[in-house]
Amino acid sequence: MALEIGAKVTGKVTGITNFGAFVDLGEGKSGLVHISEISDGYVKDIHDVLSLGDEVTVVVVSIKDGKIGLSIRKAQPHPAGAVPSHQSHAPAQHHAASRPAPRRDSHASNRHDAPDKGDFDSLMSGFLKESEDRLSSLRKNTEGKRGGRGGRRN
Repeated sequence: MALEIGAKVTGKVTGITNFGAFVDLGEGKSGLVHISEISDGYVKDIHDVLSLGDEVTVVVVSIKDGKIGLSIRKAQPHPAGAVPSHQSHAPAQHHAASRPAPRRDSHASNRHDAPDKGDFDSLMSGFLKESEDRLSSLRKNTEGKRGGRGGRRN
């Protein structure tokens, strides 16, 4: 039997790793089911879903350089009109409503206006002064913490 992309095949789980499960497809061929292709939901530990020797139905999703990529998730039938849970609850969209709006700095409204030359210079000098103050306080606080008998080593 020649494997083709999209073919539904039954196999036996022969190995489990932290990134997926190896499935023996028969005739000396085996493939990998990536952890993201095991179930529609989030899979933290593969051992919760699969164990060695399990018979699984998989779909061949890729064949590259003799490596066969498999999917259990795509082999499972979905009722008509149902959306798989990994698409209906995208993490970025699901949590977006509960996150506070990004903080805008006071200069955000002026970004489209051309800044004054004096305004930029004052901002820059303020930044430099603040930066130098921070560096000097860091130096003062770390001088005594270098340990040893006072000498620097190269």
